[in-house]
Amino acid sequence: MAATAALVESFSVPRSCSISKCWKKKNTTMLPQLTLSPINKTAANSCCRHHVISCEAAKVPRRNALALMLSSVIIMQDDSYAIALTPQSVVLREYIDSFDGYSFKYPKNWIQVRGAGADIFFRDPFILDENLSVDISSPSSSSYKSVEDLGSPQAAGERVLKQYLTEFMSTRLGVRRESSICSTSSRVADDGKVYYQVEVNIKSYANNNELAVMPENRIARLEWDRRYLSVLGVENKQLYQLRLQTPENVYLEEEKDIRQIMDSFRVFKVSA
Repeated sequence: MAATAALVESFSVPRSCSISKCWKKKNTTMLPQLTLSPINKTAANSCCRHHVISCEAAKVPRRNALALMLSSVIIMQDDSYAIALTPQSVVLREYIDSFDGYSFKYPKNWIQVRGAGADIFFRDPFILDENLSVDISSPSSSSYKSVEDLGSPQAAGERVLKQYLTEFMSTRLGVRRESSICSTSSRVADDGKVYYQVEVNIKSYANNNELAVMPENRIARLEWDRRYLSVLGVENKQLYQLRLQTPENVYLEEEKDIRQIMDSFRVFKVSA
């Protein structure tokens, strides 16, 4: 302790001499005399004011910045939502039957079902009610020259509707079918042949309690509502029919793709 006190005392400044006085005495001759020019307060104030104004102009209020960020996020979300809602075109693959003489395009992800009773049958793997098939009249019992042998497109439509209703006849009690022809038309394809197009709608109703005695206890409920589309063409003295089936609500969403499938149907000659 005594040694520490002595050491501190050796570095202590004498009371009679303050630090400022000692510094002045020792360094009076060493300090150069500096002459400072007066400051132009007007110019300084103008420069500072200009700098402040520039900073204020460049500064974005926090509220505006947050609003800008939020609007950018909303716009990005809206764009993503719009892209998600934009209907995507279905990739189509061509099917050619060189033996029977017809071709068409169908969705690439559809699967072929064998033993379905038609000449060819494809089905959507997810929407089981959506499918397409091709039927061909027997060559021994038909001698068509043109699709116009069926009469007008309207007459062909009535024939197609009758064919569908016959196929969907049911022996269940309380089953009722409602049908209508949506449209009939004819077109000349790029192969020079005439094709008929027919669209019909069929609804199936069934009673929830078909064995009930009182009519008020038999309430009819909709079982299914479907759109049936057919393309008819003639070649090799045979009638070819491309048939598409889809639920009515799905048809409204996929009409463009369905039209492409219908327009792709072609019939051509085969060697005897």
